[in-house]
Amino acid sequence: MMLCEWKSFSTDSETYTQEAFEETVGDEFEAMMFKDNENIPCYIWTVNYVIIVKKYSKVLNDISFEKIPRNPVCE
Repeated sequence: MMLCEWKSFSTDSETYTQEAFEETVGDEFEAMMFKDNENIPCYIWTVNYVIIVKKYSKVLNDISFEKIPRNPVCE
């Protein structure tokens, strides 16, 4: 499911509001994608990046963000 409005989500250690997310990644939110019935998005688009949301613990509900440039400059 693709959303163009922010939907807050939580891990075991943190709740991500739009303001907290934008401060964490240093960019402005544009859209997010959830798979199936997941409570945490799998991808988040910002003005300059596509953010891959990775779960990095099987015991705890914790995540990390991998930033991929949306429009890389090739010279």
